[in-house]
Amino acid sequence: MAYTPTVIVTGASSGVGLYTAKALTQRGWHVVLACRNLEKTVKVTSEVGLVEGNYSIFPLDLASLAKVREFVTAFRSTGKTLDALVCNAAVYYPLLKEPLRSADGYELTVATNHLGHYLLCRLLLEDLQKSTYPDRRVVILGTVTANTKQFGGKIPFPTPPDLGDLRGLEKGFKEPISMIDGKPFNSGKAYKDSKLCNIMTMRELHRRYHDSTGIAFLSLYPGCVADTALFRNYFPLFRVLFPLLQKYITKGYVSQELAGQRVADVVTDPKLRVSGAYWSWGDRQQEGREAFIQELSPEALDDAKAAKLWDLSAKLVGLE
Repeated sequence: MAYTPTVIVTGASSGVGLYTAKALTQRGWHVVLACRNLEKTVKVTSEVGLVEGNYSIFPLDLASLAKVREFVTAFRSTGKTLDALVCNAAVYYPLLKEPLRSADGYELTVATNHLGHYLLCRLLLEDLQKSTYPDRRVVILGTVTANTKQFGGKIPFPTPPDLGDLRGLEKGFKEPISMIDGKPFNSGKAYKDSKLCNIMTMRELHRRYHDSTGIAFLSLYPGCVADTALFRNYFPLFRVLFPLLQKYITKGYVSQELAGQRVADVVTDPKLRVSGAYWSWGDRQQEGREAFIQELSPEALDDAKAAKLWDLSAKLVGLE
């Protein structure tokens, strides 16, 4: 009997995560859908047609470090081998004037998008190293707005990503601190900063573990998926106009299903197994365009800052 590899996909109850799960079940993988809302996840998996028997659903709330640890314990109790991890889940609160806080007291966007995934990656590295599957991968989703080498990342509104000297993390990242750079709260920048952290974490994982483990660590920008639940906290008019802008003016629009296929490619395609790479299909979509390795911003390539981010994050999640 052929081996069925197992992958964990976070935030798989909607959008890119859900369609990534669908694509991977169709490719013969067993997908663990790691989601906050189990009832919703059960409903949507049948609606979009995940291959029956090729998936399971586990609760995961990335905004709680204790819940992340509970998820890892629950997954290990199944006895399954882990062969790939997709860190897809994200929250975005563009209209907030004051920060929300995670269960651990950290600003919620960075806590969910970066710190929760950081802890998950660190804990599950042990499981990935135990796997004998020859093509193990960790894939962390990036975004165009976190990369100032792309047009979408150059737009100055809202404020571009900038982690500064990581002063906010260094000071504990709890009330009254709400930004990684220690400056006043800016909800749009908090999201961009968190995604920049995702890219830098991928590169630091590659630097620390690729040669010794053989695991490939990768990121990608699948294109502008303008109609996902990520934008549910924006103005209703924005949610109507933004997909139209991306489809007909900027030509950056990518459907949820195509984005899911692209993530699945980064998990499975032998041609894309370049550890440390950030894959893209471009800001403007072109029929039949192949994936290419996207140039990253100087900050994303700052190895000293990435190492410092790694150490401070370890302290905040209790892995110091």
